[in-house]
Amino acid sequence: MALTGLEIYKQMPKKNCGECGVPTCLAFAMALASGKASLDSCPHVTEAARENLDSAAAPPIKAIKFGKDSVLGDETVLFRHDKTFYHPTTLLIYVSDSLSDDELNAKVQEIKGLEFERVGLQYSIDGVAIVQESGDAGRFAKVVATVAEATDKSLVLLSNDPEAMKGALAPLASRKPLIGSATADNYEAMVNLAKENSVPVIIKAEGLDALEELVVKAQALGYKEFVLDPGSRTPVDTLANLTHIRRLAIKKKFRPLGFPVIAFTTKTEPMEEIMEATVYVAKYASAVVLKTSAKAHILPLMTLRQNIYTDPQKPIQVEPKLHSVGAVDENSPFYITTNFSLTYYSVEGEVETSKVPSYILPIDTDGTSVLTAYAAGKFEPEKIVEAMNACGIADKVKHRNIIIPGYVAVISGKLSELSGWKAIVGPRESSGIVSFSKSLT
Repeated sequence: MALTGLEIYKQMPKKNCGECGVPTCLAFAMALASGKASLDSCPHVTEAARENLDSAAAPPIKAIKFGKDSVLGDETVLFRHDKTFYHPTTLLIYVSDSLSDDELNAKVQEIKGLEFERVGLQYSIDGVAIVQESGDAGRFAKVVATVAEATDKSLVLLSNDPEAMKGALAPLASRKPLIGSATADNYEAMVNLAKENSVPVIIKAEGLDALEELVVKAQALGYKEFVLDPGSRTPVDTLANLTHIRRLAIKKKFRPLGFPVIAFTTKTEPMEEIMEATVYVAKYASAVVLKTSAKAHILPLMTLRQNIYTDPQKPIQVEPKLHSVGAVDENSPFYITTNFSLTYYSVEGEVETSKVPSYILPIDTDGTSVLTAYAAGKFEPEKIVEAMNACGIADKVKHRNIIIPGYVAVISGKLSELSGWKAIVGPRESSGIVSFSKSLT
């Protein structure tokens, strides 16, 4: 079991130096016990104390890295508003080795096409899960090799046959795929194979009691790079298991279940499958394997994931640089807004609808909206003038008109005085830009 704050404090140097970022050793010990601090922050802790405190210093859910920069786990809270979630759920597309070569190539091409841009953010599918269903070790190895050659995305190799897994894994060990599954029947061979190749392995058992027992046995083999699969394949059971595992790991510091968890969708109708996947993304799955790979299905899931895994204290922002909409020229209007993505893309969308090519300069307001930024002193004439000079707008247009949001009309006088440009008060809401743009011609 994890140590309490007072137990940790007894092994602290008690210098109260503050170098760890908190004022006292007692406060640091309490933060360490709650998983909100790292033992590495203390420069004076002894090696003996460090060894004793390993269990307290370790995150409640171990971080597991595999494939192309995929990170699972390493979460410290149950709810995002408590702190934040760090590693978005890894989304993986299910590919069976029973597909024909033509079907396989078509599936891979569809997966490679899962790239999106939304509100200035790039979305892409994280990886591919290749599943042995053919019963043919040679076919499994061939399909794995084909997928690996066609994409550099993270790979998950799934087979209950250690020999088939060995053959498929050998050429790809350097790409560090996640392999599975280690069950009660094959865990020794599968865990040792993962250990030999330094790749993480999925530990699978039916139910949490059996899973805990199997994890303890697997750890006894001298390896701890695990991802858990509680074996449930219905939404209600999977949700319950995901929640129980997260609570035990975070609240009780229960180490046998302190690993990332993978979930598999089972619904056959694509929209129902996406709904099922949203449950797992929202409630604690570190990775989700799903069959549908249609863009129209995947984008909503990725959007939900982005919303959940965005730090609530750090709004999504666009780059504070000069943007152009349409075929701009020296007569194009020049709009000012903030770099809060929702604000910026609302403005950009309406400017595009107006069909009047225009320049838009989002001011760096730390991702806040117009009124919030103005109230916080982040949308002031001095800052706007500085951004105008930096972006070189004066060299791009021959007029000297700057359109500001109607909500901050009060800054128009000072802005004109400081910039030498005419500050034109635009509409309060972006929805008024279309009609407003007609008055400019």
